[in-house]
Amino acid sequence: MRLVTFSQGEKVALGRVEGEEIIPLPPQFGSMMDLIIRWPQVRKQVAETAGRPISLGSVHLLPPLPRPGKILAIGLNYADHVRETGAAMPERQIWFCKQPTAANGPNDPIVLPKASTKVDYEAELVVVIGQGGRAIAREDARASVFGYCAGSDVSARDWQMATSQSMLGKSFDTHAPFGPWITTADESPDPHTLGVRCFVNGDKRQDSNTANLVFNVWDQIAHVSQVMTLEPGDLIYTGTPGGVGMGMKPPVYLKGGDLVRVEIDRLGAIEAFCRKEE
Repeated sequence: MRLVTFSQGEKVALGRVEGEEIIPLPPQFGSMMDLIIRWPQVRKQVAETAGRPISLGSVHLLPPLPRPGKILAIGLNYADHVRETGAAMPERQIWFCKQPTAANGPNDPIVLPKASTKVDYEAELVVVIGQGGRAIAREDARASVFGYCAGSDVSARDWQMATSQSMLGKSFDTHAPFGPWITTADESPDPHTLGVRCFVNGDKRQDSNTANLVFNVWDQIAHVSQVMTLEPGDLIYTGTPGGVGMGMKPPVYLKGGDLVRVEIDRLGAIEAFCRKEE
């Protein structure tokens, strides 16, 4: 299923996406977080809900999880991206976090903050944790996933590179767009066969496949869950391929009016204009 959070006027609701229409879910299902937590009990009801369809084009798509739990992200996780940064191939997984306040809708503006002049795009597969857990074995990792989204790990490179810690450069407001909906894990049983592309103003900048991950999704879940409990509604940004603005010669960063589009096979696309902070 493809599950979406959307608004019409002041009303916020959940829906099941079918083609170019949304089948609204009744309020009894609560928020997307509620749905994820109760998924084994409500899945059949959600699949069978038959309300009056609404055109996708007539609503405002919100972040599927307007306030995610943890937003975790892995760095240097495609070989071509490692090469373009000049870094050594990582022997261990490199993790950082993006703050939940960075969450942004799939088509909402990406704000270029006054405090940064080097904002960059990073197309990524985003994993939405469902069952979760602590110290998850690699062979059990698949069962901990609720679904997948397209996302962009928008990065303020000047802040990111100013210190050895990436959190501030990765956590500006609006810098974690994802969506356009959550595609439940049963629709993509193998997340390692998905094409990942990013376009800026129609120019293809990134073009790869999740088969090229250095550490795949199951490796990531098994590794990071040794440290912390993964909870329903946590997000994992799984790494970006080569082609980021920082890697161009000379570097090319986002500017006001740029249109950034991220596409992932079978998961959909997110697309948003960049807007300078006023």
